[in-house]
Amino acid sequence: MANPKAKMSKSRRDKRRAQFNARTKAAVTVVCPNCGEPTLPHRACRHCGHYKGRQVTGKVVVA
Repeated sequence: MANPKAKMSKSRRDKRRAQFNARTKAAVTVVCPNCGEPTLPHRACRHCGHYKGRQVTGKVVVA
């Protein structure tokens, strides 16, 4: 029977499980209310630099 030679730490176990979940889940995106571009939730928009209605990065929209 296959038995582990040594105990796997919680950290190593969780790293392995995180990789599996990252590959199986689809990327979640939301629409930026400022410019309408798709962006990741809870992060500043990569296109215009806004987050929660505020300009947080130095990017300026050129229209």
